[in-house]
Amino acid sequence: MQPEPILCITHDDAVWQHWRQLHGSRWIPARGQALQDLDRWRKQGRSLALLDGNLPRLPSWGDQAWKTLSQDMQMLVASTNPNNNEAAQILAAGAGGYLHAYSPPEVLSRALSTVQAGSIWAGRSLVAQILHNINQRLPGESAWTDNLTPREIEVARRAASGISNQAIGEDLGISERTVRAHMSAVFEKLGINDRLLLALKVHGIQ
Repeated sequence: MQPEPILCITHDDAVWQHWRQLHGSRWIPARGQALQDLDRWRKQGRSLALLDGNLPRLPSWGDQAWKTLSQDMQMLVASTNPNNNEAAQILAAGAGGYLHAYSPPEVLSRALSTVQAGSIWAGRSLVAQILHNINQRLPGESAWTDNLTPREIEVARRAASGISNQAIGEDLGISERTVRAHMSAVFEKLGINDRLLLALKVHGIQ
C-alpha cells in the first residue's frame, strides 16, 4: 500500500511537529497554514485533511462557508481543548471527525483511516450524547429490521439509544460477549461499521 498524502493545516509549530510523527508507511503529512490550502489540495485531486480547530480567523462552525470548504473533502478536525459542544458543531459543519490535537500518532492514524473510509470519528461521550438526542427526537423504526433476528433488533434498538454493551447485556440477560456478537451481525447486515450510523439507520435518517 502506497503512503497516503494528508494536508495538515496548523499555525502552531508544536502541533505540526506532533502531526509529523504520522510520517511512515501509511501517511505522508504535508503542511498547510491557512484554509485556502484546502482549495489547493482539492485542485491536486486530494481530499484528506487534518485541520487545527484553533487556527486563527476560522469562520464560526455555524457559518455556511463550511459547506463549500468541506465539499469533496474528508476532514478531521483537532483541538488542543476539545469539548462536546464544539464537536457537535464541527460534525454538523461537514467534518468527518474530531479529536484532541495531541492524540497519540496511532490514534490520529486510526481516526484518519476512519474518516477516509467515510465513517465518523468522535469521542465516546459525544457519540453517547448524539445517540441520546436522536433517540429522544426521532422515535420509531423503518425497514432496517427486515433482515435482523428479533434478538438483533432488541440489541440494535438499545445500542442506537447510546446504551453500552454491558448495560445491554444486563438488560437482556445475556453476556457482553454475546452482545458484541449480535452487534457485529447487525453491522454486517446493515452495511455499517459504527453506532452513530446505526442510530441514523434505526431512526430512518439514512
